[in-house]
This record gives sequence, C-alpha cells and structure tokens, in this order.
Amino acid sequence: MANLRVGLIGLGMMGRHHGRVIREVEGLDLVAVADAHGDPHGVARDLTVLGGVEELIAAGIDMAVAAVPTGMHEEVGLALAEAGIHTLVEKPIAASAPAGRRLVEAFAAKGLVGAVGHIERFNPALQSLRQRIADGDLGEVYQIATRRQGPFPARIADVGVVKDLGTHDIDLTAWLAQSRYESVFAQTSTRSGRPDEDMVSVTGKLANGVITNHLVNWLSPMKERLTIVTGEKGAFVANTLTADLTFYENGTVATEWDSIGAFRGVSEGNVTRLAIAKPEPLRTEHEAFRDAVLGLRNDIVTMAQGQDTLIVAEAVLKSARTGQAERIQS
Repeated sequence: MANLRVGLIGLGMMGRHHGRVIREVEGLDLVAVADAHGDPHGVARDLTVLGGVEELIAAGIDMAVAAVPTGMHEEVGLALAEAGIHTLVEKPIAASAPAGRRLVEAFAAKGLVGAVGHIERFNPALQSLRQRIADGDLGEVYQIATRRQGPFPARIADVGVVKDLGTHDIDLTAWLAQSRYESVFAQTSTRSGRPDEDMVSVTGKLANGVITNHLVNWLSPMKERLTIVTGEKGAFVANTLTADLTFYENGTVATEWDSIGAFRGVSEGNVTRLAIAKPEPLRTEHEAFRDAVLGLRNDIVTMAQGQDTLIVAEAVLKSARTGQAERIQS
C-alpha cells in the first residue's frame, strides 16, 4: 500500500516539529510544505516552500496538517475541506466558536477526518492515567486540578492564555473524566502589556459531578505542567513535562500523632511512581491521525470535541468579563 501524501502549512515553532515527526512516522510521506512567511527553521529541506493553501492542495495530497496562527484556521481548514483533504488543525480549532462550528460542519459534510491538535491527550502519563481511572484504580473521581504555568512564549500573537494553554486543560479534563463541562467561573489578569489575558484561574463542574480547578499563566518564571486527580482511593499526579505518573494512596495505618490526625481528612498511604512507556506525544498523535484516515481506529481529538473545548474557553472568558458563573450550552 502506498504511503499517504502529507502537506504541512505553517512552518513556525509547531510546524517544524510536525515536519520532523511526519517524516519519522511509518506510512507517511511529507510531499509539500507552505508558509507565506518562509521557512525560518529549515523544515522544507529539499521541498519547495509554497506560498499558501491552494498551492498545497495542488500538490496532490491525501492529508494535511495546519500549523498556521489561530486566526487562519478557518480559512485554511475550509479550503482543505472543500478540496476533500483530511486535516489535523492545531489547537484551538478556531479563533471563535462560530468559526469552529463552520469547520466541524464542513468536514462532516464531506465525510472527512478532521482532527484538532490537543496533544496532551497523547501524553503517555495522561493516557495511562485515563486507563487507570477507567479501570477503577481511583474509585469515584472527586476533583481534577491542573497547573499550567511558565514564561510567555514568543510564538503566540493572536490569542490569550485561555485559548492557547487553557484549552489543553479544558480538553484533557473532560477527556479524563469522560464528561462534559456543566459550568465555569473564572478570573483573568492582563499584566504583560498585551491586549489579551495572560493569567486565568478557573473553577468548574462537570456534568458527572466532578469539580475542577485550573491555574494557567504566562507570567511564571518556572514551567509547570501538572494534572492532579483526587478520588475515593487516593490521588494521581501526572507531570506532563516529564511524562511521570505518581499514585498517592489513601492510607490504612492509623495516625498516632493526634494533633496531625485531627486535620488530615485521610491518612497518608504508599506513594508509587509508576513505570510507563514514554513515546513522544506528537508522534502518537500523528499515528492516531494516520490510522483514522486509513479507517483503522478513531482515537483522535475530533473537530466536534475541539469545538466543545472552544465553547468552554469562551465561557471562561465571558465569566471573567461578567464576574458571573457561566453554564455551558451543549
């Protein structure tokens, strides 16, 4: 069977990683690249750098990766859908919910595979965590809390921290809990002189009763990527920077020191750092996209799921503006 012909549009920071991984994944051939601003990272190698999406389409591709700025997702995605090309769009799906809805509808109407690059779902620590939750290792899940903090990335120019980093946490939380968001309350701050928010604190509730908390910012000198899931039997801590997963078990040993035992809700049990395989998340994401195009499996982040995440992100921003909790419209 011939390899799938892949086109890549957008050769910036994410584009260069997509280009590298596409070349590494079995069954894929990177045959065309495009970026109106050139190729600062040398992604093209021996390929001609095309000027835009129409030239990319003309190269005769089976599937495409769109790593262009968020504001261009709708234009590029609609052109690829019209041409009948399966497409992975970087997250978020689009700059606004109406634009995202148009993309969902365009790819569905053509019967195409449309995916969104919420790469955290493919982090081995989170994939292992989701399976363990599904297997009942934690019992009933009570809370999912995330912390995603670090310095401002120069690559971001057209959205704030909610639609950039925050959408990772919204997506992974709903995916881990296998439940949609029911409501959110948020506060944001703008400290760096840019027009968009650079810090957000969000509390929320999922439809299945799990409560959530997300701290996200571009203002911290330390980089942190943590997901903490607390439940009936203890807590899992996933560090997605290192792909480490640790289980903190509720203890069964009585606490003899009464002054400590008085304020501990549960006693401390064993702490286990779990041994898991650690493939590169971007490679796993591309393998899933390839297999979805081939009809072998379907564990991509669909455009409909990406749209759900964007709707929650916009509710977060509305809550921050109004000072009121926002219910999520399904």
